[in-house]
Amino acid sequence: MKKVLIVDDSISVARQLEKILTESGEFQVVGHGKNGMEAIRMHQTEHPDIICMDMNMPGMDGLTALRTLVALDKNVKVVMVTSLGGVGDKFTEALRLGARTVISKPFEADNVLKILREL
Repeated sequence: MKKVLIVDDSISVARQLEKILTESGEFQVVGHGKNGMEAIRMHQTEHPDIICMDMNMPGMDGLTALRTLVALDKNVKVVMVTSLGGVGDKFTEALRLGARTVISKPFEADNVLKILREL
């Protein structure tokens, strides 16, 4: 079972994603972070297989955290989550910085599971 860390400042989004993952029986959610600093700290303590992280959060945003996570662990698997519809400069920058892919909100359960299974 793959361990997943969810990082999103929206509790409802985090819960929705956790529900999709846990109901699949294939993923274990090992923690929730609310910003990039928590993502970095929890990556070091929980050692998740995958980090699902929002791009836009207060404090440290997802792209800044992604830079740090990749610098700390070149094999880290980060899936960025955005409500931007997966278009624009941030999408491209996330992939350039090392994100494996970008998932758009609102989530489609089958799509989320397919993407995470392939990581």
